Amino acid sequence: MELEDNKIGLIAGEGEFPIILARSLKDKNYEIVAICFSNAQKEKLKKFTSKVFKISIGQFGKLIEIFKENKIKKLVFLGKIDKSHALKVGIPDFKALALWRKLKIKEDNSILKGVIEELENEGFIIKGPSEFLQEFLITEGIFTKRAPTKEEWEDIEYGFKIAKIIGALDIGQCVVVKNKMTVAIEAMEGTDATILRAGKLRKNTVVIKVAKPIQDLRMDLPVVGLKTIETLIKAQAKVLALEAGKTFFLQKESAIKLADKNNISVVGYKNKEE
Repeated sequence: MELEDNKIGLIAGEGEFPIILARSLKDKNYEIVAICFSNAQKEKLKKFTSKVFKISIGQFGKLIEIFKENKIKKLVFLGKIDKSHALKVGIPDFKALALWRKLKIKEDNSILKGVIEELENEGFIIKGPSEFLQEFLITEGIFTKRAPTKEEWEDIEYGFKIAKIIGALDIGQCVVVKNKMTVAIEAMEGTDATILRAGKLRKNTVVIKVAKPIQDLRMDLPVVGLKTIETLIKAQAKVLALEAGKTFFLQKESAIKLADKNNISVVGYKNKEE
């Protein structure tokens, strides 16, 4: 690996996944310069990075400046950014404000697309996390002792179509269904909150999480983990269906063990029409 190819910039949201990526990159002998948005995440990243900076979400110009000063060309995004929190931050810098005003639509994919375009215009190369973390992408199949029932498979197929429709509108990645009826769809609140909201309306539901059809697969691929199963248990849901090849599954072994203990079915699903 040539020296200039050995450096990578990590834009880290919240959660464990950016830490897993940083550890993996370090093991592959990358020099990592990370930017994050909380002091807690900064402390976790220190162990695996040569430099880590904490900035406000609205400091887009500062982000570009840091990476250029550290001679970073390749960037990778990973981690959760709470959109509702992001909208409450202080006054954005000039670069962020200009980008925000340029966006005709302010949904997640539109924002991310705008960010990528601006960074590419600045000379950066955007890499997808799946390039470095293939082992975390879920494959097609049933991963728990209990397989979905015939009725639950029908709900998976129905919910998958609904999820792709709302994804095409850049609304969310998750839907919850029961008896071919949509119980809840994800918007700004995130997957866990969507599942819990659905649990207040119906029990024994099917939860589906997919990548948006319009999605740039370098950013914001669906991610689930142990916490997702814990949320299903609280909501008394019975099935978690994930889009195979496009969904990251963290803490898979412990998550599947917990799902088995609670008679929850977890499957990797691929649309046969694609």
